[in-house]
Amino acid sequence: MGISERRERESQEMRQLILSTAMNLFMEKGWESVTIRRIASKIEYSPATIYLYYKDKNEILYDLQVEGFEKLFKQQQEVLSIEDPWERLREHGRVYVSFALENAEYYDLMFIMRGPAKKIKEQQDWEVGFRSYDFLKSNMELCMEAGYLPKYHLDAATFSFWSLTHGIVSLIIRDRCIMFPEEHLSQLVEGALDFIMSSIKAKE
Repeated sequence: MGISERRERESQEMRQLILSTAMNLFMEKGWESVTIRRIASKIEYSPATIYLYYKDKNEILYDLQVEGFEKLFKQQQEVLSIEDPWERLREHGRVYVSFALENAEYYDLMFIMRGPAKKIKEQQDWEVGFRSYDFLKSNMELCMEAGYLPKYHLDAATFSFWSLTHGIVSLIIRDRCIMFPEEHLSQLVEGALDFIMSSIKAKE
């Protein structure tokens, strides 16, 4: 391994150390308490070292939400084994909700917190996010072609389905469902998904 390759590997390892430390701090104390200084203290480096890799906290948040999208897209691929587009769409919704509830910290970064969004606007590129959206969009289009969904503006239909599933998980993640017993939430979520699917299905 040459000098440049070794330096690149060391740089990637340092970035990963910073990211994993930031995520651990968040899970322990919340994002407001995660600072460059605290990350540096945890990994026993100076804050100046962190700034060699990230210009601010928002860049760290952005890279962590990219990790989240990679995880989401990998789980989304599970639905490809389902041949029927309608059943695939139902499973798509279930996978999305399951990912969000099992990875609440990542989901917060991906779809709720403002920090990563600032970085996205700066570079005007969100390929990792568009990939997951386009995957859902193609599933919606197949459902329309098969007659399961009424012919409608594809982006509007896709955005509607995404918004409905996002609403379910964001309410739970942000503790807005305390009126429901916790042991009943999974059944409530399944019922909500069934209701969404029955509501949007084209009349035969």
